[in-house]
Amino acid sequence: MVTKRQKEMLDYLQAFIAEHGYAPTLDEIGQHFSLASLATVHKHLGNLERKGFIRRLRHQSRALEVTPEERVRAVSVPLLGRVAAGTPIEPVETRETVTFPEDFLPRGETFALRVQGDSMVGEGILDGDLVVVAARNQAENGATVVALVKGEATVKKFRRLVGGRVRLEPANERLPPIVARAKDVEIRGVVVALLRRYR
Repeated sequence: MVTKRQKEMLDYLQAFIAEHGYAPTLDEIGQHFSLASLATVHKHLGNLERKGFIRRLRHQSRALEVTPEERVRAVSVPLLGRVAAGTPIEPVETRETVTFPEDFLPRGETFALRVQGDSMVGEGILDGDLVVVAARNQAENGATVVALVKGEATVKKFRRLVGGRVRLEPANERLPPIVARAKDVEIRGVVVALLRRYR
């Protein structure tokens, strides 16, 4: 996805090319956005190019084109079922998929889960949301993880405790944390994105 400034720059490039038939120079882009540094202009253009929105020819001042939107690749991610944001529930695996723009996802294996419950509302994760999870079996303290606790799936904040125990913290004051032996908790991945549909 593009940032607000990248979207503004992309809109400006499209409008300029449509009006003049050629791309603006780096100086013209900098002047339009009140950017004193050409390095900042380069950075924004580099990000847009890396994300597939523009294409540039090196060493030519106006050799830039906006690529068609359909060039942005979509990736299907397996939707593996439900995960509890509350009391752990038995994991249910399905064969559905969810499609995301390629640059929305981290590198490596990812999957999606539908959230059930309200224990993570303080983190903005609501009942019915889809969480995108980077598959891994380790996590940093404070990461929001999908974990199996004695075979039951839950999404919580992860904390290591002394004495070989872990604490899975909800983001809802009404609910208690889950404290368990580390060997009874299996991390399946770290939550990296969220998708919500407004009805």
